[in-house]
Amino acid sequence: MTRTVRISNDALALACGADHVAAAFAAAGCVVERVSSWGMHWLEPLAEIAGEGFGPLTADDVAAVLAGTSALGIGAIAAHPFIARQQRFTFARAGQTRPLSLDDYAAHGGWAGLDAARRIGPDGVIGEVTRSGLRGRGGAGFPAGIKWTTVAKAPAARKYVVCNADEGDSATFADRMVMEGDPFGLIEGMAIAAHAVGAQMGYIYVRSEYPHAIATLRGALDLAAPIIAPFRIEVRVGAGSYVCGEETALLNSLEGRRGEVRAKPPLPAIEGLFGQPTVVNNVLTLAAVPWIMAHGSAAYAAVGYGRSRGTMPIQLAGNVRYGGLFEAGFGMTLGELVMEIGGGTASGRPVHAVQVGGPLGAYHTPADFHLPFDYESFAAADGLIGHAGITVFDDSADMSAQARFAMQFCAVESCGKCTPCRIGSTRGVEVIDRIRARSGRGADPVESLPQMHNARKGGRSLAEDITLLEDLCETMKFGSLCALGGFTPYPVLSALRNFPQDFGLPAAAAAE
Repeated sequence: MTRTVRISNDALALACGADHVAAAFAAAGCVVERVSSWGMHWLEPLAEIAGEGFGPLTADDVAAVLAGTSALGIGAIAAHPFIARQQRFTFARAGQTRPLSLDDYAAHGGWAGLDAARRIGPDGVIGEVTRSGLRGRGGAGFPAGIKWTTVAKAPAARKYVVCNADEGDSATFADRMVMEGDPFGLIEGMAIAAHAVGAQMGYIYVRSEYPHAIATLRGALDLAAPIIAPFRIEVRVGAGSYVCGEETALLNSLEGRRGEVRAKPPLPAIEGLFGQPTVVNNVLTLAAVPWIMAHGSAAYAAVGYGRSRGTMPIQLAGNVRYGGLFEAGFGMTLGELVMEIGGGTASGRPVHAVQVGGPLGAYHTPADFHLPFDYESFAAADGLIGHAGITVFDDSADMSAQARFAMQFCAVESCGKCTPCRIGSTRGVEVIDRIRARSGRGADPVESLPQMHNARKGGRSLAEDITLLEDLCETMKFGSLCALGGFTPYPVLSALRNFPQDFGLPAAAAAE
């Protein structure tokens, strides 16, 4: 009997050799289906045969799998603890559908949300989204219903829906997984948003580093065009500027302008793309909408914690044993996510720091493992959950080097529009280099600068440089036009506060 083997076509699986494994199964006479990823990235390439999983595989393992002698079996994938513990709303179809199969999508609940939206009308849709408590999953956590209401009420002959798919944070890949694995879900969400606010045209802004996602989206849009008509969607490819993840810089880029931040007001909901009212939401926000419309706002709002309702696709990466995508309702603790779901460090060494929220997120110690994963709890702890990327570090990490990386990242990626971000980040790198040089942490690129020479010859003291760094971070946090400069202080100050010994300070300085 010919066996059907399902193997992910996800970019991560491809990077791990999924094409070679698929070719080996095909050569052995199997029918190979390329499907979306389950999100268990440490097991890729992962093959599924009659519901049973095998991974991580190489082409050399195929014969043993087919002979029933492989030691790489993990049992029923759906029953695996990593999958069984999740609450999958956005990723309900992950691992089960072929990305460009309309039949697969419809068979797994696709288009039910759009059908419901068309039945209840625009006002009904906005009401459902508002009652669901859905907040923007791109980092800001702004209520989607308020934004949609503003656009719907704005008097204009033309309106737009823009999907911010400029996923650029380290340790984040959920947007990519949606676009590569379940593109019709994103398209359906955008069509519902357009129906709700009266938009005629939509754009998906994707960075050029995602070629597989771009190709899949374009193929899916061709197939879905008759279903979402008269609404139209086009893919626009960005050059990869990090600041274009900020909505106004993204809109500038879409218009063919330099990708730099606009001063607000006016808000994009009032005056956005081409000066018209525009809904700008990220991939995970829009992809959550079909589930809400198909199952009702009450079912979605029943999941979550505090003001953070519904589920969040959490991405585990860095030095972690079980890296991948884990979708669950808000409220699991950081410790549960890192130690139970992620399995601790891949190196086996103690967890030293956990960065939550991408390269501009704060560094947390195990003392913060009690924090519930939701917007307000992390904000109260001087952190942010951002796009829900979690990066784990063991005790070999130098946190002063990580603080320097944050400042350097901001300096490289700044659009240059505002002085606190443009100049502050460059000066920040120099100050951190002076601090690091005092503690003997290697040769830094600015050692030859006059500032370094002066510091060693009786210039600023260590305490004075620490104070200067803190003042600089305060200026950037409250004076920058957008979150790039405004959030850079989070990793810098949290590293300084939680790991003072890495800056040449006594450990007691953390409590001062």
